[in-house]
Amino acid sequence: MRRIHLPEHPLVRALRDRIVRTPRSWKRVFLVALDTTLLLAALWGAYALRLSEWTPAITSERLLLAFFAPIVAIPVFIRLGLYRSVIRYLPEAAIWTIIMAMAIATMSWVIVVFLLEMSGQGIVPRSVPLLYFMLGTIIIGSSRFAAKWILNVGTGMRRDEEPILIYGTGPSAALLARALRGHGNRYVMGLVDDDPANQGRDVAGYRVFPGHQLPSLIERYGIREIVLNLSSLSQETRHSIVSRVTGLGVKVRSIPDLSDIVDGRYIVNQIREIEIDELLGRSFVPPDRGLLANAVTHKTVMVTGAGGSIGSELCRLISGWNPEKLVLLEANEFALYSIEQELSQKTGCQIVPVLGSVTDERLIKRTISSHGVNVVYHAAAHKHVPLLEANTLEGIRNNVFGTLTVAKAAASANVESFVLISSDKAVRPTNVMGATKRWAELIVRHMSTEANNHGTGQTFCAVRFGNVIGSNGSVVPLFKQQIARGGPVTVTDPDMTRYFMSIPEAAELIVQAGALSSGGDVFLLDMGEPIRIGDLAENMIRLAGFNIRRAGTDEPGIAIEVVGKRPGEKLFEELFYDRQNAKDTKHPKILRADASAIGHYELTSALKRLYQAVEGEDEDAAREILFSVIDAERKHKLPYSAETPTILDVQP
Repeated sequence: MRRIHLPEHPLVRALRDRIVRTPRSWKRVFLVALDTTLLLAALWGAYALRLSEWTPAITSERLLLAFFAPIVAIPVFIRLGLYRSVIRYLPEAAIWTIIMAMAIATMSWVIVVFLLEMSGQGIVPRSVPLLYFMLGTIIIGSSRFAAKWILNVGTGMRRDEEPILIYGTGPSAALLARALRGHGNRYVMGLVDDDPANQGRDVAGYRVFPGHQLPSLIERYGIREIVLNLSSLSQETRHSIVSRVTGLGVKVRSIPDLSDIVDGRYIVNQIREIEIDELLGRSFVPPDRGLLANAVTHKTVMVTGAGGSIGSELCRLISGWNPEKLVLLEANEFALYSIEQELSQKTGCQIVPVLGSVTDERLIKRTISSHGVNVVYHAAAHKHVPLLEANTLEGIRNNVFGTLTVAKAAASANVESFVLISSDKAVRPTNVMGATKRWAELIVRHMSTEANNHGTGQTFCAVRFGNVIGSNGSVVPLFKQQIARGGPVTVTDPDMTRYFMSIPEAAELIVQAGALSSGGDVFLLDMGEPIRIGDLAENMIRLAGFNIRRAGTDEPGIAIEVVGKRPGEKLFEELFYDRQNAKDTKHPKILRADASAIGHYELTSALKRLYQAVEGEDEDAAREILFSVIDAERKHKLPYSAETPTILDVQP
């Protein structure tokens, strides 16, 4: 319904704004005083109507009865919540609460009258209580709705404000409620909490409602947004609450952690979008600080692909653990500039930006040797599945021979530790991206075997995991963009499943896995349960406060459109070749794959043939070699030689 904006005097606007900013405690004091006056007026009117006299005689008995009228009524009003309601958003249904409150107050007053009559304090006409109830209901109700009209006249019931609820009663919730009072375009209607000890109480001047009342509260007050304050709760509880509120047809956002507010990363009234990983229900395991320190503290660390989503998060993590020097290798100029500027402003360690490709052998050798690199995290890779299907040669050149180049340079320079960032798509790959990542794992395994044979003490390992939320090319940012445009949200296949984890968690586990390596390991990160893409799309739409529009209907909401699988995509991704052979490590989120057999497979000649195909720009031959070796390795039929030539002989 369209609101009519009437012109208003500046003094009226100033008065209204002053009232809005007045603390609720003072508003309640005023309401109690006003109700006391109105109840006395209602009682006077009841006598006047009954006796047909506008100035009924004032006796000591009537004064005593008038004294008791508000005395018994105000506690009833408090108990039924008449002073908890926000007048500006008072619903029409509140009239029934007012009628109930006046009825109970009148009955209580009648009991007092009866007791006084028994003590000989005079008689009250029987029609006075009925008239008192009717007049009291009219006057008390009219005062509320008149105040609501005054507060909203000229504003269209708006003031650019939306009624919201805050879920949780922690310190951040109280701070936010106070910060929004009289400011911004949100008006806090109350707090919600599942703890019975908090329900019915007032926190920061706001009523605390039980969680099961959310649907009725949304309907009653026209709630448009729920802000979650769940930082103090366990991951399982957070997941349960987020799952419950996402289907209510309102926007769902989150309050920053109090530590983030104290550290200055957020201001108290800055409400952030809820992270989609809070829907995944992943249990949180604190990082092993000893493993992180052993991996990077007081060491010179190089991260390839330092400007990418995983690489940049690795850099952020490593820079906080006091490395001697952090070398950033990145082929994208702007990405390198961005991460170098970010790290330089917040860390005291030396940051060295290096612009170049992992396929540039002279650059890699010069960088590692000149800076005395101790640890390499190789995150540089082309990872977009459909793009690599269309650009096979470049995918092989970067992912396979780029890995070979960096690994060889690390071996030659006696780098202590080399960690390859791999992918779940390397397991039984059906696309170029997965196949090149599996080749990279095989290369790292062979480099480890050669290091062991030469007794260098170097460790080479790979860390395999699934999708990270918000990474470049991830489906989550795409869904967010499509929802922001009003849809439709496109999914390749709603039954497709993928593993997901957050970027910070992945970075922490990668560094810890590297510290656990004894050489030649393929580590598997515990990704939890796979997520159905159709469910992910639906949850993200609901998180944004929209309904899902079903096919063939004109109902409001955002539609989900199925576009079919893209070239090279699998319906289900896997983390293991054989789950039974995966072994536990000292970290509950990190498993070690049994890759002992790989060390006996001869890879050198296959790499030479693949290199020749790539250099000859023979895409068909390159694909045939790429997948034939994968198939043979899968069947344990790779050619084996007791005198396998070193992989260092391959010249990419």
